[in-house]
Amino acid sequence: MGNLDTTFAALSDETRRAILQQLTHGEARLSDLAAPFDMSQTAVSKHVRVLSDAGLLTVEKRGRTRHCRLNAEPMKVATDWLNDYQAFWMHQFDNLAHHLAGGED
Repeated sequence: MGNLDTTFAALSDETRRAILQQLTHGEARLSDLAAPFDMSQTAVSKHVRVLSDAGLLTVEKRGRTRHCRLNAEPMKVATDWLNDYQAFWMHQFDNLAHHLAGGED
């Protein structure tokens, strides 16, 4: 569960989710990732570090620039965990619909 905690904590921030969204289009330089945000590159670097520590992206230094690449595997693990609850909720909604339709319990 520790990995899930780290993944969900990293995804809990809007800026970090936006960074990951940018990376769905492919690898990007850190400076390009920082461009859309009204914050310093240092602040964006801190968000990138959290995402990297969670395993959601990889950072590679090439010369003087850092290039970031999405690693979606931890999100797949989180999605699989959430999907385990889908059957539970579908059952709950079916019971509610049955109850609202005047069905017997």
